[in-house]
Amino acid sequence: MPVKHDLLQDLGLTKEAVSKFRSENPHLNQLFVQYGEKDAEVVDAEANDAIGVPDDVLRTLKEQRLQIKDKIAQILSA
Repeated sequence: MPVKHDLLQDLGLTKEAVSKFRSENPHLNQLFVQYGEKDAEVVDAEANDAIGVPDDVLRTLKEQRLQIKDKIAQILSA
């Protein structure tokens, strides 16, 4: 069963802190938007696995999501 990833929990941040960071950094805000979009793609692909989403496509989507998450974490740790 596909489950959306809780990015805030993964990063150990509150909604308030993320909202502040996003309002102060447009690039970071865009990365959060991209992460949400990519996470939705992963969840959709996992949900549609029964109708033939190839494993390599799903793996690529997950890798792309992880790359975005890593960029977010890097900015927040700077």
